[in-house]
Amino acid sequence: MSERISFHKEIQNNKIKSFLLMISIVLILIILGYVIARILDPSYFFLIMVISIIFSLSYTLISYYNADKIALASVNARPASRVHHRNFVEAAENMALASGLPIPKLYVMESNQINAFASGRNPQNSVVCVTSGAIEKLSKQELEGVIAHEMSHIANYDIRFMTFTAIAIGMISIIAEFFLRSLWFSGGNRGRDGKSGAILIIVGIALSIIAPLLSNLVSLAISRKREFAADATGVKLTRYPPGLSSALKKIKHEQTNKEDKHKFPKAVAPLFISDPYKKKFRNLFSTHPDIDDRISRLERM
Repeated sequence: MSERISFHKEIQNNKIKSFLLMISIVLILIILGYVIARILDPSYFFLIMVISIIFSLSYTLISYYNADKIALASVNARPASRVHHRNFVEAAENMALASGLPIPKLYVMESNQINAFASGRNPQNSVVCVTSGAIEKLSKQELEGVIAHEMSHIANYDIRFMTFTAIAIGMISIIAEFFLRSLWFSGGNRGRDGKSGAILIIVGIALSIIAPLLSNLVSLAISRKREFAADATGVKLTRYPPGLSSALKKIKHEQTNKEDKHKFPKAVAPLFISDPYKKKFRNLFSTHPDIDDRISRLERM
């Protein structure tokens, strides 16, 4: 018999792991910055840091404050109606009561595929959107499990957490790009002279290539940990693991045609409870954990 899992422990473990992964991104930023600062003139490096902070903060914060509007517009979602979407509205009200959160703004997008997403910078400015297929195909318990998962993202401030991650990754990418371009335009003569200087430049170039790739992989790992945490927090709200696990099983086995898949823009695909673009090779390069792993964990809670 498989070992039972405590949802409290699962929530705590995944939050700790995602926090440690976030620290690793900061460490990558510090190491990259230290090496480049050793190579470049301090005043020039300071200018790069200022520019990277301004660009990364500006782009990410604009997205942060408009994430819900962008996501809803991209999938042509419409406000949910208590008359036509009664099960959805009642499920959201029940989960709001269980979580102590305000009822989010509710939206529906037309799609036969079972899916849902949440967005918003805080519980007071949050939205939950489900597909019409989810409303039609899921039972009351399954729909509540899905809504509980999405409201868990809101309760855990996952949008805010991933925004901070995006800012750090943006800074890493901009710093690396500036450094590589500065070497290109200077013909590789910028920085220290001698053998030690040449080795330091080689290390700087290697880090500038590897750091953005590595930080993005870490970001994907954080996203997967936040999904596991949302599953466990959803169980905490419903106290009924079979609801969400049954919904995930239906998602796993449903067939999606190309026309329906095009309704999910790739830019917002990471927000959904299940990646609409199912890939053969998930693992390191996926925003979502393997769905079988998620189902297995839920069945052991």
